[in-house]
This record gives sequence, structure tokens and C-alpha cells, in this order.
Amino acid sequence: MKAATTTVEQYMKTFPSDIQLLLGKIRTTILEAAPEAHEEMAYGMPAYKTDGKPLVYFAAFKKHIGFYATPSGHTAFADDLSNYKQGKGSVQFPLDKPLPFDLIKKIVEFRVKENGEKK
Repeated sequence: MKAATTTVEQYMKTFPSDIQLLLGKIRTTILEAAPEAHEEMAYGMPAYKTDGKPLVYFAAFKKHIGFYATPSGHTAFADDLSNYKQGKGSVQFPLDKPLPFDLIKKIVEFRVKENGEKK
């Protein structure tokens, strides 16, 4: 993790330009799938909320981008995520392979619906 930053833009600028492009595309993918999402920094990484509840987070590391969609987001897409290293509510997308932006979009849309149902 990088030093404390207060905005997503500041966070992304702490990485090399090639990683900034990937982070920007993830950010755009999230915001297109969840235009009503509130964007902030939480736990030192970009974080998104809908209906006052956590939606997804992401963070860049040396060899991967971590994507955090809470356990339910990962459970619902277990088959699609099976080729990636995972934790309980996280998945690692390796930087040496194309990022699955369509899958990220589907997960975000699922989480938006899920948060909306919990209102």
C-alpha cells in the first residue's frame, strides 16, 4: 500500500503510468456499472458505496490488482473467479494477464442490486 492519500486521483498517481491506466479503467468500469456510487478512500484504497453500504474496493500491488467485493460478490461469481488467487472477500488479478473488465462490471452490478435489496 502507498502512503496515505485522500482522493482516488492521488492514489492512482502514486503508481507508474501503465498501472494508472489499468486503475483508471477499473474505476471507470465501476462508475459505469454503478453511476450512483459514492467514491472515497477507505483502508488506503479506492472504495465505493451504494445505499450507504460498501460496494467494492480495489488496490494495486507489485504483481496484481486486488479487487474486493465482499464475500457475497465473490461467492456469486465463484466459477468465473476460479482461475484467480482468492481470499474470503478478495481476488487477485495478475498484472501480467488481461484484466477481466466485463467480469468486474458484472460483479459490481450484482453488488449494486444486492445493496439495493438490503435497504
